[in-house]
Amino acid sequence: MGFKKWLLISTICIGIAACNPSATDTLSPAQTEKSFTLDYEKFTLDNGLEVVLHVDKSDPIVALTTVVHVGSNREKTGRTGFAHFFEHMAFNDSENVPRGWNRKAIPDWGGSRNGGTWSDGTIYYEVVPKDAFDKILWIDSDRLGYMINTVTQSALDKEKQVVKNEKRQRVDNAAYGYTQEVIRKALYPEGHPYSWTVIGALPDLQAATLEDLREFYDQYYGAANATLAIAGDIDIAETKAKVKQWFGEIRRGEDVMKMAPMPVNLDASKSLYFEDNFAKLPELRITYPSVESYHGDELALEILGQIMGGTKKSPLYTVIVEQQKLAPNVSSYNNSMELAGEFVVRVRANAGVDLDDVKSAIEQAFADFEDKGVDPLDLKRIIAEQETSLYGRVSTILGKSNQLATDNEFAGDPSYTTEYAKKIQSITPDDVVRVYNRYVKDKPAIYTSFVPKGQADLALQGAELASVWIEDVKSGVANEDVSEGEVAEYEKTPTKFDRSEPDFGELPLVKMPEIWDKSLGEHAVLYGIENSETPLVAFSIAIDGGRWLESPEKNGMFSLLARLMNEGTANKTPAELEQAIGLLGSNISVSMSSDQLNISGATLSRNMEETIALVEEIMAEPRLTEAEFDKVKSAAITAIKGREANPNSIASLAFSKLLYGDDHPLGLPGSGSIATVEALSLEDMKAAYNTAIRGHMRIHVAGDISADRAAEAFQPIAKKFAADRDDMPSYDIPAQTLGGNVYFIDVPGSKQSVLNIGKLTVSSTHADANKINFTNEKLGGGISGDLAQTLRIGKGYTYGAYSWVTTGKEVQPFKISTSVRANVTGPSLEIIRDMVINYGPDFTDDHAEMIKKKLIKENTRAFESLNAKLGTLIDISKYGKSKNFVETEQQELVDMSVADFKNIAATYLAEPDMIYVVVGDKATQWEAVSEFADGKIVELDIYGNPK
Repeated sequence: MGFKKWLLISTICIGIAACNPSATDTLSPAQTEKSFTLDYEKFTLDNGLEVVLHVDKSDPIVALTTVVHVGSNREKTGRTGFAHFFEHMAFNDSENVPRGWNRKAIPDWGGSRNGGTWSDGTIYYEVVPKDAFDKILWIDSDRLGYMINTVTQSALDKEKQVVKNEKRQRVDNAAYGYTQEVIRKALYPEGHPYSWTVIGALPDLQAATLEDLREFYDQYYGAANATLAIAGDIDIAETKAKVKQWFGEIRRGEDVMKMAPMPVNLDASKSLYFEDNFAKLPELRITYPSVESYHGDELALEILGQIMGGTKKSPLYTVIVEQQKLAPNVSSYNNSMELAGEFVVRVRANAGVDLDDVKSAIEQAFADFEDKGVDPLDLKRIIAEQETSLYGRVSTILGKSNQLATDNEFAGDPSYTTEYAKKIQSITPDDVVRVYNRYVKDKPAIYTSFVPKGQADLALQGAELASVWIEDVKSGVANEDVSEGEVAEYEKTPTKFDRSEPDFGELPLVKMPEIWDKSLGEHAVLYGIENSETPLVAFSIAIDGGRWLESPEKNGMFSLLARLMNEGTANKTPAELEQAIGLLGSNISVSMSSDQLNISGATLSRNMEETIALVEEIMAEPRLTEAEFDKVKSAAITAIKGREANPNSIASLAFSKLLYGDDHPLGLPGSGSIATVEALSLEDMKAAYNTAIRGHMRIHVAGDISADRAAEAFQPIAKKFAADRDDMPSYDIPAQTLGGNVYFIDVPGSKQSVLNIGKLTVSSTHADANKINFTNEKLGGGISGDLAQTLRIGKGYTYGAYSWVTTGKEVQPFKISTSVRANVTGPSLEIIRDMVINYGPDFTDDHAEMIKKKLIKENTRAFESLNAKLGTLIDISKYGKSKNFVETEQQELVDMSVADFKNIAATYLAEPDMIYVVVGDKATQWEAVSEFADGKIVELDIYGNPK
């Protein structure tokens, strides 16, 4: 026995100075680029499992990623959706790990876990505090090698309901949800591994048997068909020994033959349409067959997608958005998979637009591209943006383990990311034109027109009605009344190594990163965390005010201003500004929240000063012209119409309106209503800009930049825009007299009911704010919370159920949210009500201890990413927290007694004070909801108004 092993260092070298010492002569010392290395050691166990290890001691955490080389492309006709279904089943139980620990114990240990399935593979990943490293090795290896004997018929039936609920939530109850099903059926011949969707068909799923599950496991879930990557605070020699112990006895499995590419060719175009019950806007997609992953033309096709429709300068955007004003945006992209690929053009048009006009506009854009070709500057921008993207993907420990595992399993090389970087730099304009001519120009394609119900006349002329299987969700269906059932009886698989639960390691010490701050004048403060692991910098600027300064009749004005500020400057068109930002490998975004204007972004460290200069230009000289205003106003109205098709948005807006009323900023939609936005003028934008652009300023920066350099970069902005602000209005919150009321909003044909339940609590600056969050953790804090464990794991009613308190200086709501199968709306409401009523009275010492351990250990992951570091700085600047607030809040948690938890639950989570908002199908669910409400039910329209 022994290891096959080698040690490599993967270096990302992109851009002017990367890996080219002579190029650094053109840069100042502060801007000199540092090469980023991702060192790893790879070895193979005797059972064929390939293992990649990476050491990163920046935080006391460890990430594990297992990639199994099986996706929906390995399924059989009649058993579609099985790879994804098996991923769900794998999290349930295994021989040596107690039932449910995959989903419950890992979060309770302070970790995070999940999985995913796509057409070609399945991924499982966890990140935990380092003291749980042995435990996660135990769980991960048991899942891969020792789960199949534990599967019972009851567990199978219960998980079927969970997956069916996922499909209802993501496909059946979502606008444009059936698009992929229609495209795949039309593009790929019957029996082709891509002719069905990853989630599959519900009848296939319902027909799955224990024998099917065993066959799938035996065929694909062997050690030799997987890669394990481990990254984080580890010792290489020690980790290799542990991996051999825990994973070394897993069966090798059957030899899984690599599938040869199966590209498709169309003899003629096909045009299909579908009337979508949830869509409010017509959408056209054109799908061309392209190439499989790692094909020589893949990267050129990726770049073609960005050049054709990925920017404001692109031909598609210019013709469709700028010239003909048919849509607020466009997209085009290449999606190469293991066996075949697709090049897609997508346009979600404005309301009432005929998709024949969109098709004609696309053809005009193609003609323009053929005439003008590729601008070399666009290629330069794309390469710069790829550099930032590559660094971003490996900027966290989990990101590193996911990238190493995926690249190894599918490219055969953990360092393929760096090969990708080199290859993309070699693409020329001629390459892009060549793949356009070969795969797109005058080529047959699949045209899909998805239009609002009753608006078939907007579909392409001559399109045929698409065939889609739509579930009929009925009440009282016996095979949907499921539970976890009894634990399986089986003979354990014999192993030489003791597979009992290992102990925790040494508890990691959680320390907040060093935080600095600098005054940039009387009304501006800069906060920062320096971290040089990657040459990236993330930043945000907050100016007090925001929508708080907006009157109800001007609802949406400040949100529209933020849209407008993203659309160029006085001296740069939208396309020119986008190009300038992209060439730096940066991103900049302006947004508006309820109480502040936000300008955020990220950049390569060497380009920090140039990026902040563009931020200053955006802030100082917005493009306040009629043409740009008309464009963003049209886009905003289109987005609002799309929002009206989303059951989750409908529920959330109604919930907020009921709590805060019509005159409070938090009771109104941030983007406004169609009526208020249509009434806005360019003069309103100018007035909003003059109001919003100056105020108390808080600046946050995290990454590869010193305090002095950051202060020098941001000083001009602070000098120009930081000011005193004494015009912040106050708003009265209406008396909370609606507790116990049940509200119903009808969305005909809904396969699920969206439930929003809750009440107002306190602001984030209140003395009890942390205690409420602590207390809620067991009830709804993630997959290990009572809500998810009961409604998803126990009953199979939903794909997820959670509760939380939002943050803000105003009084904030506690909210429970879930989407349940339509025919269990009544029982779900009953279960949630009982859980909330009994939560405080049933709270025990064990519950308090679990919450304390979980939340304290979660803090090991609190500062890993640059965005997490920015979030820490924002908590300090906005809410007045100390620079060591994590430690003080941990002590606050430790000091809570069971009586404290019970008191917080009784005071702030009192069920009689809560309102219930239900969004679903009135025809089938009104009676059940009415019974729950004792007949006292109030019907609202989709805007939250009484009907």
